[in-house]
Amino acid sequence: MSTARSPQFKLRLDGDAPDPAGRWHDGATLACLGDSLRLVLDTRHQEALREGDSLALPLPPQATPRQIQDRAEAWLREEAKRVLVQVIQQKSALAGRRAPRLALSFAARGNWVEAQGSDALRCNWRLIEQPIAVIEQAIARAIAALPPRDRGFDLFGTPLATG
Repeated sequence: MSTARSPQFKLRLDGDAPDPAGRWHDGATLACLGDSLRLVLDTRHQEALREGDSLALPLPPQATPRQIQDRAEAWLREEAKRVLVQVIQQKSALAGRRAPRLALSFAARGNWVEAQGSDALRCNWRLIEQPIAVIEQAIARAIAALPPRDRGFDLFGTPLATG
């Protein structure tokens, strides 16, 4: 008895892996805060630099797709840290609580933001690709879901001893 394979299954088996050169090259685009940044290879700078809707990467024109990807994603992760910490501080202040710590997640699957105990949020670094309104909403929900702290803090933010 022979079983026929689904055409979709055959397509998955026969499909080639995506070509990184098609995604990571001078002039390619990168999603950031709901917009697109155009990647520009530019050796005039020592660090990656955002200028308007462009991201100048300090790489020579003959850089490999992997080098371009590594530099672009490193900048994007740093930008994610900066933006996420800022939003966490703003939303925590609005909620009347101390800002939880940020831990970046690199998981391929999972939620955008997850509570880690009562004093940390684990955010997927790819959240930075979403519009700022989506980021703010996801973080505000996570902060609202955090359990209350067990102890208070004195005037200088030092934890009070529990009796």
